[in-house]
Amino acid sequence: MLIDSHVNLHAPQFAEDRDAVIARAREAGIEMMLTICDKIPNFPAVHAIAMAEADIWCTVGAHPHEAKDHVDLTTAHLVELAGKPKVVGIGETGLDFHYDLSPRDVQAAVFSQHVAAARETGLPLVVHTREADDVMGQILEEEHARGAFKILMHCYTSGAELARRAAALGAWFSVSGIATFKQAEDVRAVIRDMPADRIIVETDCPYLAPVPMRGRRCEPAHLPHIVDKLAEIRGWTRADAEKRSEDAFFALFDAIPRP
Repeated sequence: MLIDSHVNLHAPQFAEDRDAVIARAREAGIEMMLTICDKIPNFPAVHAIAMAEADIWCTVGAHPHEAKDHVDLTTAHLVELAGKPKVVGIGETGLDFHYDLSPRDVQAAVFSQHVAAARETGLPLVVHTREADDVMGQILEEEHARGAFKILMHCYTSGAELARRAAALGAWFSVSGIATFKQAEDVRAVIRDMPADRIIVETDCPYLAPVPMRGRRCEPAHLPHIVDKLAEIRGWTRADAEKRSEDAFFALFDAIPRP
């Protein structure tokens, strides 16, 4: 079973042909998708997509780029929205010190509200982290010490040390099209050491189209290229990579009934 664990189907890049994109995904063998909320004002659109399609689920949260506009976001509001049907994760949220589109202290404060919501609901926390390894590792360890919660290190491209620290907390990791990029050997090296039973796959569409689609708009239909690369990196068969990532997905997103 092929599952795209991170799609952005509400993105404007899909405004004119979303239905066709979803149809192409199914034709390519994608049997389930998780569409991600990037900011609370977009949640109604994200949720509507999930409610309209039997094979699509969704999350609720605010990307670190958007943290500056979510300074008043509370755990209680996230928990309330997470109680709606087909909401199965909290995020995407986290820290992005590459673009710094929101102040770092604001990113951390908004992230903490998401952590608390994940802890309270039992839903997985979908974590975005870029050039913030030390701070992210510290926050995750401190928060986990206050009470366990499920962690997904989405589209993981950070360092081996943060991967080790997150794995020690029981985190899952998702592999994206970046794994196929020629210059991404450092990413592939980390993938080789990820816990074998906690790896899932994603496109992060419309971004990060894998080779040989690089440079085009990414779609869920491109996921098989990522699964093939994961199998190559780990020395697995294609069937093994599919089965392992499927099992890991349902272990993480256990609010979704397994077909």
